Amino acid sequence: MAIFVTDRISLAEDEMSEQFVRAPGPGGQNVNKLATAVQLRFDARGSKSLPDDVRTRLLEIAGARATKRGEIIINAHRFRTRERNRGDAIERLVSLVRRAAVVARARKATRPSLASTRRQAEEKRRRAQLKRARRSVDQD
Repeated sequence: MAIFVTDRISLAEDEMSEQFVRAPGPGGQNVNKLATAVQLRFDARGSKSLPDDVRTRLLEIAGARATKRGEIIINAHRFRTRERNRGDAIERLVSLVRRAAVVARARKATRPSLASTRRQAEEKRRRAQLKRARRSVDQD
């Protein structure tokens, strides 16, 4: 089964693996007995589902969650049940891939207008004159 991210990207479930571990969060008495936290691993570098440009942006966005081998590790332990933590981990992975799918617009270099440059210079002169006026007479 596939997880749909955008109209052109869907993630194959065989590219993900999950492991259930003990959670540090809420759980009452069960927190010491049950492994409800999910550690989701997604092989981004080896994924056939992702276009090359999305893959590179995804690994960049993932930051510390990405390993040197190109795996993205997401730890989810917000909820008390495995199902909700599993859903949360998948949701967070899908969110990361969606962010990576958006191509950032290139910044267009601009220069300040002549009028703004003049206003800035005038304000600088005014401020300098004000500070000069505050000095005591014998400092010159």
